Amino acid sequence: MKLGILGTGMIVKDLLTTIDQLDIESISILGTEQTRDETENLKHLYKLDRCYFDYDELLMSDIDTVYIALPNHLHYSFSKRALENNKHVIIEKPITANIKELENLKSIAYKNNLIILEAMNIHYLPAYKEIKKQISLLGSLKIVSMNYSQYSSRYNAFKEGTILPAFDYTKAGGALYDINVYNIHFVIGLFGRPVSVQYLPNIEKGIDTSGILTLDYNDYKVICIGAKDCASPVMCTIQGDQGNIVIKTPVNQLKEYVLKENQGAEVTFNFDESKHRLYYEFVEFIDIINNLKIDEAQHMLEISSIVSDVMTSARQSAGIVFNND
Repeated sequence: MKLGILGTGMIVKDLLTTIDQLDIESISILGTEQTRDETENLKHLYKLDRCYFDYDELLMSDIDTVYIALPNHLHYSFSKRALENNKHVIIEKPITANIKELENLKSIAYKNNLIILEAMNIHYLPAYKEIKKQISLLGSLKIVSMNYSQYSSRYNAFKEGTILPAFDYTKAGGALYDINVYNIHFVIGLFGRPVSVQYLPNIEKGIDTSGILTLDYNDYKVICIGAKDCASPVMCTIQGDQGNIVIKTPVNQLKEYVLKENQGAEVTFNFDESKHRLYYEFVEFIDIINNLKIDEAQHMLEISSIVSDVMTSARQSAGIVFNND
């Protein structure tokens, strides 16, 4: 893989801390004139191959994959240009601002035999893969409860009138897209498409600062809570008539969970391998793209499509409108 990274934000810095453990042939990074010093510093610190300040110039280079780690509302336009220039794309969560944008990107990618992947690390974590294997031990599922509530320092600024991207409906922000998206991916990756969706958000200045999403799977019910205006201990549970699984960390940081069968002992499963949480997804992304594993990429993209459809429907039913819409 010859990778071009767009952006210099926190998630990019996180990825770069593990980049030396990944089999990537070359890495370039795109910054802006406003972030020129930061971009050049990252290039030198992590021994990257090149830095760019013009997207067209990056797209004309020999990179084969673009990693788009820009604000949510820019995911579609930058991904579209990459695909039109025959580049595979890895797109940070949420993959696009709405399902229509994603369907347009899929059309371009399929036509040109290109790969789209969403950088949602949950699906690739060893602990999550093991939960998939063990969930049948819980018997018939009844209740799934996910809560990721984390008070945002940006909320203080928001209340004072400074609207940063995470709370900006013109930039596809809000609690559903910024934090609850992790819970939703966790659930959709396990159970697939729900029968129905309902979103009950707390809305301020046109955006959801927190909210409760309910997913109906007929025989069992799921609740996903995401909040940026208040905090609580993280607690996620999967409850069946034969046992339960308890997770006490945000699911995108999942390394440990407890399995308790009704007629068995309580067992803690720990998968702390001292690897960065983004390491696992990029190992698989590199394999999928280098070996053009189209079927595997399409399977993962189908999960992203269901999540996008769920979030689009939930948000719009609650009257939250993005500029991208």
